[in-house]
Amino acid sequence: MKTKPQDAGNSTLATTGGGSVAGTYRPDYVYPNNEEKRRLLELRQEGRAPRVLCGWAGNSRIVVLDPALNPEGFSYEQMLNDPTVPPIVQSRFQEYWHTTIAETCDRMAELPAEWEFSVEYHNVYDAAYFGVPVQFTPNQVPGTPHGYLRLDDLDAFMAQDIGHPLDNPYVKRQLAFREEIVEAARDFSYLGRKGRVAPFTLGFDGPLTAAFMLFGEEIFMLMATEPEKARSLFLFITEACIIRNQALRERAGQPAVKPWGDLADDAIAMVSTEMLENLVLPAHELWFSRMTATTPADRRRGFHCCGDGTRHFKTMANRLGISHFDTGFPVDHGALRRELGPEIAISGGPHIGLFTGGTPAQLFNETRRILLSGVKRGRKFGLREGNNLPPCVPLENLKASYQACIEHGSYGTERHARTD
Repeated sequence: MKTKPQDAGNSTLATTGGGSVAGTYRPDYVYPNNEEKRRLLELRQEGRAPRVLCGWAGNSRIVVLDPALNPEGFSYEQMLNDPTVPPIVQSRFQEYWHTTIAETCDRMAELPAEWEFSVEYHNVYDAAYFGVPVQFTPNQVPGTPHGYLRLDDLDAFMAQDIGHPLDNPYVKRQLAFREEIVEAARDFSYLGRKGRVAPFTLGFDGPLTAAFMLFGEEIFMLMATEPEKARSLFLFITEACIIRNQALRERAGQPAVKPWGDLADDAIAMVSTEMLENLVLPAHELWFSRMTATTPADRRRGFHCCGDGTRHFKTMANRLGISHFDTGFPVDHGALRRELGPEIAISGGPHIGLFTGGTPAQLFNETRRILLSGVKRGRKFGLREGNNLPPCVPLENLKASYQACIEHGSYGTERHARTD
C-alpha cells in the first residue's frame, strides 16, 4: 500500500540531511548516512519511498580518462587487449564508485566483499560483431569507423550466416580474452580483496543504432527510398543479435530468456515517429518477444535513449508496453510526465555537460527545476545524470544535485507542482 503524498511529506526520511537553508547549495550540508539510505531503499522496495531517490550511472571511463585516478596512464587499447589491466582499473573504479561517488547519492557507501572483473566492450560490440574494426583514440573510449559499410554491401551483409555466433571472430576473441583475465586475476588483490571474472555476455544497442554504426547516414536514405528493405535489415540485425546473446547466455549457464525486458536504441532520435513505428518497432517487438518472457500488457519492459527521442515515447509505451524510460538529453521532464501519465517510470536529470562545466549552484537549481516540473507525479521518477557520468566531474556538483533531490524530491511536495 503506497503512502499518501501528504504522509510522505511528513516523513523524516523525505528530507534526511541538514545544515542548509532550502533553495541554497551549502558545501557543509549533512547527507544521509548508510543506515538512513538503507531504510530509504527498503521503503522504495515496498513502494513507499517518501522522496525521489538519486543514483548515478557510470563505468570505467571515470578512471581511465581522469589523470588523477589513472596516474599510470592506462589506455582503452590496453583495457581491451592486455589482461593485466582490467583488474587494476576495474577494482579502482569500484572502490571510487562505492565510496567517493556513493557519498553523493543514495547508494550506500561500502566496499563489496570481492571485486567483479569483466571484458569491456563499451558501444563498439554490435558493429565489431559484424566485422567492423575497433579504433582507439587517445583520451577517448573505443570507437568504430563511421559508415564502414555501404548500401552496395547490403545484400551480401544480409546473406551472411548468423546461426553460429560462437564461431564469430569477435566473440571468439572476447571469450579467449576473458580466460586471459581469469588467469591474470588469479594472483591479483586490491585492498585485501580478490575478484571474480563475470561471464562474457552481451547486450544490444538497438537495430537502428547498429545499422547506423554499420552503414552511416545511408541507412536513413534506405528508410526513405526502400522502406521494406530497411525493415528487413532491422529485423535481420535483431535476429542475429538475439541468436548471439542467447548463445552466450546459455554458455554462461544463464537462462536464454529474461523475465523482464530492456532495450536501447539511441538513433531513434534521428527519425520521425511514423518511420519508427512502421520500420523499427517491429524489430523492437521481435527483441522483446524472443529475449524476454514479457508481453506489452505485462508492463515489464524498459527502454533507454540518450538523445532527443521523447517524442516517440508515448507511441512506444502504447505499442511495446514500455513501463520505464531511461532518458538522456534534451528532455522536458514535466512535459514528458504529462504526456506519459503517472504510471510510467522515468529516469533522468540534468544534462551531463552541466555536471562537468557548471557550478554547484547551477546544478542545485537545475535539479530543483526538474523535480518541481511535475515529473514526480505518480511517484515514479528516479534522479540520475542525463546520461552516464563522465570523467572529471567535480564532486561538489554531484553533491549539489543530491542536496536538491533531498530538499525538493519529497513526494509530499507534489501538490505544488504543475500536473495538468
